[in-house]
Amino acid sequence: MNIALVQYNAGNIRSVLCALNRLGYEAEVTDDPKRLDVADRVIFPGVGEASSAMAYLQEKGLDSVLVNLRQPFLGICLGMQLMCSHSEEHDTKGLGLFDAPVKKFVLDPAYKVPHMGWNTLKVSADPLFSGLNAPSWVYFVHSYYVPLSSQTIGTTEYGGLEFSAALRRDNFFGCQFHPEKSGDVGEVILKNFLEVVTWT
Repeated sequence: MNIALVQYNAGNIRSVLCALNRLGYEAEVTDDPKRLDVADRVIFPGVGEASSAMAYLQEKGLDSVLVNLRQPFLGICLGMQLMCSHSEEHDTKGLGLFDAPVKKFVLDPAYKVPHMGWNTLKVSADPLFSGLNAPSWVYFVHSYYVPLSSQTIGTTEYGGLEFSAALRRDNFFGCQFHPEKSGDVGEVILKNFLEVVTWT
């Protein structure tokens, strides 16, 4: 299987590569539109800041390439947020793959921001979550969140606020949490993305 990781101005690529290696897969890291177009699966990882990451995508012409991919596509953390319509992080316009905004956490001071650490994941019946047992725990690190929407397929709660932990529209998936850092649960989700999820 040909797996491509999108190279752009964001981190965490090494962790994703290591997680794929544990599952027995190799992946190519690339910002070449032609290589992304022919991949069987595309993963859009990310740890970083929205506006500089979008600027890199635009500089490389990837903003117009990514939205037209037809194979299964998974955005992680910042990757998922950039797939949304707009982020409050430096007033950044996103790719618009998900019809949802990205908002900054405004919580009671008793709850620290960023939301960091393990939290529960509630999921809908989607192939991405096939075989998961409830409750499932996954790992988060983020200061911005995506509200619930019609494209939400997974939720979590922090500081009394329920928000989108995962999104889907057609072949496009997003995880606010880090499956590559989420132990056995994360491995199941990544394996499902590689082996169970289909799209034509």
